Amino acid sequence: MFRGFSQLFNKNNKDIRKKIYFTLFCLGIFCLGTGITVPWASEQLEELGFLQIFNIMSGGGLASFSIFALGVSPYITASIITEILQMDIIPYFKDLKEQGYTGRQKINRITRYLGIFIAFIQAYALTAFYMNGLTAMEIIKTTLVFVAGTCFCVWMADQITNKGIGNGQSMLIMAGIIQSMPTIFQGAFDAFITADTYSSALGITLFALFCLVYVIVIVGIIWVQLAERRIPIQYSNRTNAAYGAQTNYLPLKINSASVIPVIFASIITTIPSTIVAIIGNESAIEFVNNYILYTSDTGFILYLVLIVFFAYFYTFMVMNPDEMSKNLNERGGYIPGIRPGKDTSDYISKSISRLTLVGSLFLVVLAGLPILLSKFTNLPSSVTIGGTGILIVVGVAIETYKQLESSLVSRSYASKRKRLR
Repeated sequence: MFRGFSQLFNKNNKDIRKKIYFTLFCLGIFCLGTGITVPWASEQLEELGFLQIFNIMSGGGLASFSIFALGVSPYITASIITEILQMDIIPYFKDLKEQGYTGRQKINRITRYLGIFIAFIQAYALTAFYMNGLTAMEIIKTTLVFVAGTCFCVWMADQITNKGIGNGQSMLIMAGIIQSMPTIFQGAFDAFITADTYSSALGITLFALFCLVYVIVIVGIIWVQLAERRIPIQYSNRTNAAYGAQTNYLPLKINSASVIPVIFASIITTIPSTIVAIIGNESAIEFVNNYILYTSDTGFILYLVLIVFFAYFYTFMVMNPDEMSKNLNERGGYIPGIRPGKDTSDYISKSISRLTLVGSLFLVVLAGLPILLSKFTNLPSSVTIGGTGILIVVGVAIETYKQLESSLVSRSYASKRKRLR
């Protein structure tokens, strides 16, 4: 698993070490910025609602009103919107997608402008409706500080992508989540051992069990993130002998939608609470809290159902079986035993549907664990197992590890070939 990493400190890989140091430096600046609070923000947020997912991504900076309160979350939201718009919703975006590099550059530019606009809307709504006692000038200043912080984070993420290791936006999100993780174990330690709620032996046992379950959840996430079904593919104009008898296949991941369904479900179930809070109708607030918010029984069921729905919705938007069948046919490829065209599309659709069911149930368990833990235990709200944050961290860590290992291994093979010559 760790082949090639012995070459990390090789003198020929000095540039890779510089990329790692540069990435760590940028992540350090981000973590430092999340601790700098806006001076005139006298109150902290207690109930974030659907903004909780963005607070996780910013390393807790949103709840404390830091200068990086929004982080890169507006840009991520804009990226999701533009990605959805490319799925035959708006022809202009579909045309840009098919233009190759030039089209991607235009889409990236649109995403940046849309991200800044979303950051402005989020920052203004946050300061105007969630903060009390701010004057009009303070609201404007706070909004501009948050937007400027998002712009700086997006710029720094681009620098990591171009000059560092991994995807910049993902690395900043991962850093923010990891920064808030020590509070989970500190809260669990205080609740089980130092709070005198349990005996010493029982408290230590429960804390050890908590850590063990946490490790098991991480291992489960790694297994699901790496698991895939490989559908064999053959090409009518190629032979196995011509390609060294290499097997071609179509990889289908179990959790193709990643964390997107949880984000969408969180937004849908908690937007009503934000709206009624702004309106101020007591009966509406009571109805939403008792039946729609995911902390209630019916809201919890609705939340899990929405996760499954959005898992299917997003997966089939990103992985269009008809388009995949068409691409295979154009390249002269086919699935052994399956006719090209509609039969291939139906076969791929059934395979994706079955895999998505497993992936969505995994997301349901992962997203439901923190809520059930808070319902049936007396642990602090900061102590959670599972959740969206750990899924993001594991996913980004795996992708970064693959990129770094691939670079080191390819360089090792290249140096061996030079020596043989």
